[in-house]
Amino acid sequence: MFRLASLRLSTAATAALRTSVAVPRQTAISAKFVMPSMTRWYSAGGALSRDDIQSRIFQVLQDFDKVNQEKMSAVADFNKDLGLDSLDTVEVVMAIEEEFSVEIPDDEADKITSVKEAIDYISHREDAH
Repeated sequence: MFRLASLRLSTAATAALRTSVAVPRQTAISAKFVMPSMTRWYSAGGALSRDDIQSRIFQVLQDFDKVNQEKMSAVADFNKDLGLDSLDTVEVVMAIEEEFSVEIPDDEADKITSVKEAIDYISHREDAH
């Protein structure tokens, strides 16, 4: 078992330690050394914005050679506007799954046929990041 070494702190050092470690005022710091917590706190950072989702989907589409880059827009249809066939559309949806770390069920993936539908789908997924 480990034992913490005793440490005498000056009044200024005690005040500095109290503010840096956020020790409540009613808790007095004794002669024992206070170890800072090793806990990490993570935050989801909120939901993705539509602009973030759109720019990331555009980036996914730019990586496909078959995509007609001049016609890319937020409402572009994968088939009519971007020139993708059904197999290419499946590959795009798979790339979107990978980009946002989600798994899209097949029946939902079949409904995603445009950039707008992809943005709408990802924006409604709480687990997308």
